[in-house]
Amino acid sequence: MGQTMKATLSASEILDILLTMPTRPTSETPQDCRGIYGLVDHHGALRYIGATKSEGESLNKRIHHRHRTGSEDHSHYFSRMYNTGRMFRLRNDETTAADGRIAKVLRNAFIAEYCGAVWVSLPDMVDIAELEAQVIALAQPEVVAWNRKGMGIYSEPVALVDKVIERLKLGPLEISALERQKERFDRSMAAALGKSETIPPLPSGSFQFFALDVETAHHDRGSICQIGVACVRYDNSIETWKTLVNPRTRHWVFSGLHGIDAKMVQGAPTIDTVLKVLDPFLMGRTVYQHSGFDRSAIRAACLALGRDEPAWYWQNSVSIARHAWPELKENGGFGLASLKKHLGLSFEHHDAGEDARAAAQVVLMAKRNHVTEGGRNLSEKNGSSGSS
Repeated sequence: MGQTMKATLSASEILDILLTMPTRPTSETPQDCRGIYGLVDHHGALRYIGATKSEGESLNKRIHHRHRTGSEDHSHYFSRMYNTGRMFRLRNDETTAADGRIAKVLRNAFIAEYCGAVWVSLPDMVDIAELEAQVIALAQPEVVAWNRKGMGIYSEPVALVDKVIERLKLGPLEISALERQKERFDRSMAAALGKSETIPPLPSGSFQFFALDVETAHHDRGSICQIGVACVRYDNSIETWKTLVNPRTRHWVFSGLHGIDAKMVQGAPTIDTVLKVLDPFLMGRTVYQHSGFDRSAIRAACLALGRDEPAWYWQNSVSIARHAWPELKENGGFGLASLKKHLGLSFEHHDAGEDARAAAQVVLMAKRNHVTEGGRNLSEKNGSSGSS
């Protein structure tokens, strides 16, 4: 349950309480006090830290009534993050209002059942706004991934939504309305992301973490000619996505290594187009690279485009491998080729999709060995890295 604390409680103490407190339904939030709180997603991961904003606003009014049922296009994070699939509603669209009302009922029921909150009740004399800012500044990126719209909305958790529909006993007409909302959501996402027919569709569903790999045309790291992303589900299965990228260069040095040349990328999307698709998909999420090359390539490409580097939470699977198999330090090293031999992995090296999958497998195998990174159990760390 939430806790009422002394006025001198520090920001670090509040953060520790939010991270360790059992999650409770939003309906159980206090109606008679203020404080600092966290919102917990359907995976059980803390994703947002906020505070009551005025003396007349209780934790219950802020969390249960505002975040759960608020408008989707403002900072009401449950209603924004789960405005997806059959739970999608386009606010103020009179032509779809009837279907949208049914979708919102479904979404509210989903959030009430599968999401939750944690909180610390504080007296009015405390400068809650200042404490909130300090707590957010101390938090790990994945803990505040929803703050300031720092993470893309989730894909629909289909199996869980099916259960809610069954429990609500929705009829054929209501189910048809929800399917229409899903179609509208799919069309709106395609338009918003600028998807091209030449870009494969991204995997759907919930993922615990990702691994990313790139291939380049030449020594300029921004000359990306292929990107692969391994999407690791919560049952540890992996779905791999990859696409060729047109770097718009006549200078090809590494074709003999990866087999990609200028002719192959004709008609492929540019890195600008690909990043418009990938950025919201991976925003605020844990993304593993094997060494620092892949992030530096994305950074170089963004620099050439004059845009900011994506706000992905980068991790390094080489660091994981060093902890898991220290015997390789003097016996082959921690490159993918060495790990392939040592761990019995099967993949085609220097294909972005295959290498991304291999990096993800390295993390999963280390996770099974309960490898720690920075003093934390890796399985716990990855398990809190939430969906897409």
